[in-house]
Amino acid sequence: MKSKGYILYTGPSVLDGAPIAVIATMASNNVKTGPKGVRNMIQTWIIRTDIAPHIAARDGLDSSVCGDCIHKPTNGGTCYVTLFQAPLQVYKGYHSGIYSHDLGAFEKALEGRTLRIGAYGDGAAAPADMWLKYAAIALGHTGYTHQIDHPNFDRRLLDVLMVSIDTEKQALSVPTGSRYFRVKAPLDPVLAGEVECLSDSVGKTCAECLLCDGAQRGKGKNVYITVHGSRASKFNPSDIIAIAA
Repeated sequence: MKSKGYILYTGPSVLDGAPIAVIATMASNNVKTGPKGVRNMIQTWIIRTDIAPHIAARDGLDSSVCGDCIHKPTNGGTCYVTLFQAPLQVYKGYHSGIYSHDLGAFEKALEGRTLRIGAYGDGAAAPADMWLKYAAIALGHTGYTHQIDHPNFDRRLLDVLMVSIDTEKQALSVPTGSRYFRVKAPLDPVLAGEVECLSDSVGKTCAECLLCDGAQRGKGKNVYITVHGSRASKFNPSDIIAIAA
């Protein structure tokens, strides 16, 4: 039988040294990222191994997987991830032993599939070598990071992750050659070189689009999305400090 998922990494968080795991799940019902079921994008989840994700968020221990992202719940932000649903199920699955350690089998399963780096968690929390390897094997990938100014950030990740930003000022601070994904307030202007997320504008799935693949597309457009959802009112870009250049 094919595994429901694979354990890609267990060890210290790159961000703060706390114990984390990276789990890849092979089927998803998230229709935004691709067709429902087994041909959806392979989803990766970055979780603390010693504490359930919703408890980590409640107690301010989610920096191990999310850094200081302004959207996470501990910052009162707009994160759309419902932690007691999929992330909690992945955490329980990890501890019940349902996921495989066979990385050779995972690499074979990854061929011809697309990969989502960080269905929950920031890719920068795990070793860059792992992501670079799997991004090269996959048919395509997407991923984002808010950790560009973290002292432990591995800048090689800019090849495979979009720089997550939230203000016009931050857009000017993105390193040359890198691409960004911007969350904007409804009345904020669209900037030169930006294109709206194609899921919102034309209903394209992430697996079809794959524009959010870091610097892989060279001079490709930057991407923006207008903040939405039940937490949208919490988004206040005027409070955000620009990322380091």
